[in-house]
Amino acid sequence: MSKLKFTLDQIALPDAEWKTLAQKHLDKLTKPPGSLGRLEDIAKWVIQVTGKFPPQPPKKMLFTFAADHGVTDEGISAYPKSVTAQMVYNFLNGGAAVNVLARHADAEVRVIDMGVDCDFGDLPGLIKRKIAQGTQNMASGAAMHREAAETSVQTGIVLAEEAARAGVTLLGTGEMGIGNTTSSSAITAVLCRCPVESVTGRGTGIADEALLHKQAVIQQALDLNTPDPNDPLDVLSKVGGFEIGGMAGLMLGAAAHRIPVVIDGFISTAAALIAVALKPEVKAYLLAAHQSVEPGHRIALQSLDLSPLLDFNMRLGEGTGAALGMTMVDAAIKIVNEMATFEQAGVANKESV
Repeated sequence: MSKLKFTLDQIALPDAEWKTLAQKHLDKLTKPPGSLGRLEDIAKWVIQVTGKFPPQPPKKMLFTFAADHGVTDEGISAYPKSVTAQMVYNFLNGGAAVNVLARHADAEVRVIDMGVDCDFGDLPGLIKRKIAQGTQNMASGAAMHREAAETSVQTGIVLAEEAARAGVTLLGTGEMGIGNTTSSSAITAVLCRCPVESVTGRGTGIADEALLHKQAVIQQALDLNTPDPNDPLDVLSKVGGFEIGGMAGLMLGAAAHRIPVVIDGFISTAAALIAVALKPEVKAYLLAAHQSVEPGHRIALQSLDLSPLLDFNMRLGEGTGAALGMTMVDAAIKIVNEMATFEQAGVANKESV
């Protein structure tokens, strides 16, 4: 049995009794019922996913998966492909936005080379899981072989298993890969069954003419490769990226070990589309940190029925939104653990008035 199939078999919906227990406790706290809104929803989510009450302060780990995309040969990005490798060095040196926000969230950043077109050698902190020197150009053929797609997903599963053994109790997804909004738009168009134009945005900041070209390239890739919307691995192999497969696998592995996952922006959510298509129960383990300015992100979130916590007009990726989302999880857990009940505080609740 493959690692992927074994993991899929281990994933089940979390027990609703934990959510009920969390709700009863929240209703005893010194506030009108539901008055803390989404914070209460997050608290119930954490307790239900982990099956633990009271919830413990989480040990947080944020994975930033990096890979290159052959479709950059089509001129669909405002930045050259070499920026992927340059940003990996920046992550490892602690100087990127995700490093700053992860430090703010007290989360450890793990940087994974899934397929960057660069020979990094042995660098402290770099986890080497390179499948190839980037994907092929999806505009002229499949981005990768199906075996490589499955390998990318299984790599993410193994990383989640290692995190579980290390005692990690909250995971975040992030990525780096010039060209990956193009792949994510293609994935979203297929799995959400939407027109390419409705899910394709400006990525790193391309102008109007370049946006039209990007849309045409994606449509060309879909027409040529005909990815099967009923086969998520086929979609990943035809128009995806190694980092997208890695994030999908991380979500699957986390769900199998009852670890909640905070997902980042558009590319992370495209990976979530793959993961949920492989196993629908995975959705219960995901929290959407934010909604980016990419139009496809809104459509993907709606398809997954995930409501983002924040809307800050962000479009950076890396895991920046996930890091901010993790701070909201911290806040929700503190509400459960530190807020007094009506009885403890000697405050009359509405039932006793």
